[in-house]
Amino acid sequence: MGIGPEVLVKALKDGRVRRLCTPVIIGEQETLKKAGWNEDLAQLIPMDSPSPKPAQIGPSQWGGEISFKSLQLACKLAARHKAAVVTAPVSKQSWTLAKVPFAGHTEFLREHYGQTALMMFVSGKLRCALASEHFAIANLTHVLTKSRIIKAGKDFHQALKQLGTPAPHIAVSALNPHAGDNGKFGQEENKIITPAIKTLRQAGIKTEGPFPIDALWDKHTQGKFDGILCMYHDQALLGLKLASKEPVVHITAGLDFLRVSPTHGTAFDIAGKNQANPASMLAALLFAAKSK
Repeated sequence: MGIGPEVLVKALKDGRVRRLCTPVIIGEQETLKKAGWNEDLAQLIPMDSPSPKPAQIGPSQWGGEISFKSLQLACKLAARHKAAVVTAPVSKQSWTLAKVPFAGHTEFLREHYGQTALMMFVSGKLRCALASEHFAIANLTHVLTKSRIIKAGKDFHQALKQLGTPAPHIAVSALNPHAGDNGKFGQEENKIITPAIKTLRQAGIKTEGPFPIDALWDKHTQGKFDGILCMYHDQALLGLKLASKEPVVHITAGLDFLRVSPTHGTAFDIAGKNQANPASMLAALLFAAKSK
């Protein structure tokens, strides 16, 4: 286990969480007890794994099995009771060791709970979403298709409306430096992204771009757009974490239930040292509680 139990317990100690909702934890009991959990903070549904518990902190089959089993149960309960799911950071290496056939939470959720599952992020008035998720940079030219961008744009438009923006104005990022400079630095803007934007406009979605990502984040922070559709992971997270003045919340939009999470990783290097900052987990819990 990484810092998930620690940031969860610290966040649950904030009285606002328990005033707004009745939290239920699904996880491994002994690890949560060491992090400070008690029954006054939240009800616990304990999970375990047949694999041996590792002697040291870090990726493990044991941790991957508990993490994935907990996610499966949480989603089943949320779908049945129309509750929200707040996930702690996942170790993709642990999932691999446990032979979990998904790259991350979003891929699992998309396959089982909604083909329109969209990875998006919120921090105050800043909103962004991804046209592609967990892919190597080297594969992006094959992954980014016109149809993928159109689908992400439509899903993002719908998600922004659900968050309270009646007529979202969406900006689309370029893939290449200087938005390709009319083909000098790549053809993706001319052949894929611009035609996708044209289709989104024809569908009645107010969309502009493609813009170079550095200038685009500046425009978004000035309030010129309601959200940014980014072409890949780091375009979204680097800009958002630098631009935002509030904790960032990760949302999987388009499901039958709300799923949110913090935007940091497992941080094995500080796990068990009581050094983890719970701000992002607290923001995720409060966002979920206020949305119900």
